[in-house]
Amino acid sequence: MHRRGVENAKAVAAVMDGAEWLQSFTDYHCPKAVRILDFAHAAEHINQIGEFLHGEHSAESKAWLEKRLHELKHEGPKKMLLEFQKLQRKHPQEQVVSGNLAYLKKREGQIQYPNFQAQGWPIGSGIVESGNKLVVEARLKGSGMHWHEKHVNPMLALRTIICSKRWKQEWSRIEARLRNKRPPQKAPAVLTEMQALALILKEKLANDPVPFDPSSTPQKRRTNSWKNFKHGKALYQHKG
Repeated sequence: MHRRGVENAKAVAAVMDGAEWLQSFTDYHCPKAVRILDFAHAAEHINQIGEFLHGEHSAESKAWLEKRLHELKHEGPKKMLLEFQKLQRKHPQEQVVSGNLAYLKKREGQIQYPNFQAQGWPIGSGIVESGNKLVVEARLKGSGMHWHEKHVNPMLALRTIICSKRWKQEWSRIEARLRNKRPPQKAPAVLTEMQALALILKEKLANDPVPFDPSSTPQKRRTNSWKNFKHGKALYQHKG
């Protein structure tokens, strides 16, 4: 969100379900964002009241729900909330009515769908969830697909460019950046003893016309570092 410049954007909308932690998340990253309750989540809570009144999965509850959702989407929540308040007074002991009414009433500012649509905001998070499924999960959860955790973000960044059809214009920039970040040439490795000896022999033969006898060079004495270790011998030796 920081890379996208959200804190400097003139207008930001946060379309999400009604979880409290999401509100805290938005408060932290962009407190000025317009809060919009995902329309499908609002419909779930309204549907619970309709099924209480007309039975689960009945034709009457479906028709009742369709009418309320149409009103909510095109006229706003005021009329619907007044209706639910009357139902609460009629059924004061029913948690399904009072609980869902409290949920919607608390988020009344987030369900002003006619206003949001007039401003050009989306009222559902389905496009993001669908993108997560088709862009992210399709690459990470396919049969036989393997990946390392540290490669996930770079890989998905490339996949996002492909899926949004921006590969031609973006790849040239990526390539240039990769070329600029090319690591410097590695320093020569430390020569092994045999490599050093081979270079000495090569220089000797090049500068001395007399054939060089390797046996004349001092040989490195091999020592056993464990030979004088104080526990290298038995502590108690048998004396015969």
